[in-house]
Amino acid sequence: MQLIAGDLRTDMVDVLRRCKQHYCNACLTNNINIGDGSEKQLVDERTAEFQKVMELFDYVIESSKVGVRKPDPRFYFYKMACEIVKVDPHQVVFLDDLGINLKPARAIGMTTIKVTDHQGAINELEDVLGIELT
Repeated sequence: MQLIAGDLRTDMVDVLRRCKQHYCNACLTNNINIGDGSEKQLVDERTAEFQKVMELFDYVIESSKVGVRKPDPRFYFYKMACEIVKVDPHQVVFLDDLGINLKPARAIGMTTIKVTDHQGAINELEDVLGIELT
Protein backbone atom coordinates (compact mmCIF):
# COMPACT_ATOMS: atom_id res chain seq x y z
CA MET A 1 0.00 0.00 0.00
CA GLN A 2 1.09 3.55 -0.67
CA LEU A 3 -0.09 6.61 1.22
CA ILE A 4 -1.41 9.62 -0.64
CA ALA A 5 -2.61 12.41 1.59
CA GLY A 6 -4.38 15.67 1.16
CA ASP A 7 -4.85 16.87 4.74
CA LEU A 8 -2.15 17.72 7.30
CA ARG A 9 -2.08 18.57 11.00
CA THR A 10 0.51 17.89 13.72
CA ASP A 11 -0.92 14.46 14.54
CA MET A 12 -1.12 13.63 10.85
CA VAL A 13 2.47 14.82 10.34
CA ASP A 14 3.58 12.32 12.99
CA VAL A 15 1.68 9.60 11.11
CA LEU A 16 3.35 10.68 7.86
CA ARG A 17 6.75 10.24 9.50
CA ARG A 18 5.85 6.72 10.61
CA CYS A 19 4.39 5.82 7.22
CA LYS A 20 7.52 7.06 5.46
CA GLN A 21 9.48 4.35 7.30
CA HIS A 22 7.41 1.68 5.49
CA TYR A 23 5.74 3.27 2.49
CA CYS A 24 6.07 5.80 -0.28
CA ASN A 25 4.18 9.01 0.58
CA ALA A 26 2.69 11.21 -2.12
CA CYS A 27 0.74 14.46 -1.86
CA LEU A 28 -1.92 15.39 -4.41
CA THR A 29 -2.64 19.06 -3.96
CA ASN A 30 -5.04 21.47 -5.63
CA ASN A 31 -3.07 24.68 -5.75
CA ILE A 32 -2.80 27.73 -7.93
CA ASN A 33 0.22 29.37 -9.49
CA ILE A 34 0.34 32.82 -7.92
CA GLY A 35 3.31 33.99 -9.93
CA ASP A 36 6.68 35.33 -8.95
CA GLY A 37 7.49 38.14 -6.59
CA SER A 38 6.22 39.38 -3.26
CA GLU A 39 2.77 37.80 -3.52
CA LYS A 40 4.43 34.36 -3.67
CA GLN A 41 6.55 34.84 -0.53
CA LEU A 42 5.30 33.48 2.78
CA VAL A 43 6.42 34.41 6.26
CA ASP A 44 9.81 32.70 6.75
CA GLU A 45 8.70 30.77 9.82
CA ARG A 46 5.65 29.27 8.08
CA THR A 47 7.67 28.56 4.94
CA ALA A 48 10.26 26.58 6.93
CA GLU A 49 7.55 24.65 8.78
CA PHE A 50 5.70 23.88 5.56
CA GLN A 51 8.92 22.80 3.83
CA LYS A 52 9.71 20.31 6.62
CA VAL A 53 6.30 18.71 6.19
CA MET A 54 6.60 18.58 2.41
CA GLU A 55 9.94 16.77 2.75
CA LEU A 56 8.01 13.83 4.23
CA PHE A 57 6.51 13.22 0.80
CA ASP A 58 8.42 11.25 -1.79
CA TYR A 59 6.24 12.88 -4.45
CA VAL A 60 4.26 16.13 -4.56
CA ILE A 61 1.84 16.32 -7.47
CA GLU A 62 0.53 19.87 -7.84
CA SER A 63 -2.56 20.69 -9.88
CA SER A 64 -1.04 23.99 -11.02
CA LYS A 65 1.88 22.10 -12.57
CA VAL A 66 0.05 19.14 -14.12
CA GLY A 67 -2.96 21.11 -15.34
CA VAL A 68 -5.75 19.11 -13.69
CA ARG A 69 -7.39 19.22 -10.26
CA LYS A 70 -9.10 16.91 -7.79
CA PRO A 71 -11.76 15.66 -8.39
CA ASP A 72 -11.07 15.26 -12.07
CA PRO A 73 -14.12 13.46 -13.55
CA ARG A 74 -11.92 11.57 -16.03
CA PHE A 75 -9.82 10.23 -13.10
CA TYR A 76 -6.77 11.65 -14.87
CA PHE A 77 -5.26 13.29 -11.76
CA TYR A 78 -5.50 10.05 -9.78
CA LYS A 79 -4.21 7.87 -12.61
CA MET A 80 -1.37 10.33 -13.24
CA ALA A 81 -0.40 10.15 -9.57
CA CYS A 82 -0.27 6.35 -9.73
CA GLU A 83 1.87 6.49 -12.87
CA ILE A 84 4.29 8.97 -11.27
CA VAL A 85 4.58 6.91 -8.08
CA LYS A 86 4.66 3.68 -10.14
CA VAL A 87 1.87 1.90 -8.26
CA ASP A 88 -1.40 0.28 -9.15
CA PRO A 89 -4.45 2.12 -7.71
CA HIS A 90 -5.28 -1.02 -5.68
CA GLN A 91 -2.01 -0.48 -3.78
CA VAL A 92 -2.98 3.03 -2.68
CA VAL A 93 -4.60 4.42 0.45
CA PHE A 94 -5.92 7.91 -0.36
CA LEU A 95 -6.88 10.29 2.45
CA ASP A 96 -8.78 13.53 1.97
CA ASP A 97 -11.23 15.65 3.93
CA LEU A 98 -13.60 16.07 0.98
CA GLY A 99 -15.80 13.17 -0.07
CA ILE A 100 -15.99 14.57 -3.61
CA ASN A 101 -12.21 14.00 -3.91
CA LEU A 102 -12.50 10.43 -2.62
CA LYS A 103 -15.14 9.19 -5.07
CA PRO A 104 -12.89 9.15 -8.19
CA ALA A 105 -10.04 7.59 -6.21
CA ARG A 106 -12.33 4.82 -4.97
CA ALA A 107 -13.76 4.35 -8.49
CA ILE A 108 -10.33 3.43 -9.87
CA GLY A 109 -9.62 1.02 -7.00
CA MET A 110 -7.90 3.06 -4.30
CA THR A 111 -8.75 2.46 -0.66
CA THR A 112 -10.11 5.77 0.63
CA ILE A 113 -10.34 7.35 4.05
CA LYS A 114 -12.35 10.49 4.68
CA VAL A 115 -10.61 12.71 7.20
CA THR A 116 -13.34 14.32 9.29
CA ASP A 117 -11.93 13.32 12.67
CA HIS A 118 -8.15 13.06 12.61
CA GLN A 119 -7.89 10.36 15.27
CA GLY A 120 -10.62 8.37 13.53
CA ALA A 121 -8.72 8.64 10.23
CA ILE A 122 -5.51 7.52 11.94
CA ASN A 123 -7.30 4.54 13.48
CA GLU A 124 -8.79 3.60 10.12
CA LEU A 125 -5.38 3.92 8.43
CA GLU A 126 -3.83 1.69 11.09
CA ASP A 127 -6.52 -0.93 10.38
CA VAL A 128 -5.95 -0.74 6.62
CA LEU A 129 -2.15 -0.91 6.86
CA GLY A 130 -2.03 -3.36 9.76
CA ILE A 131 0.57 -1.30 11.63
CA GLU A 132 0.50 0.99 14.66
CA LEU A 133 0.99 4.62 13.75
CA THR A 134 0.52 6.37 17.09
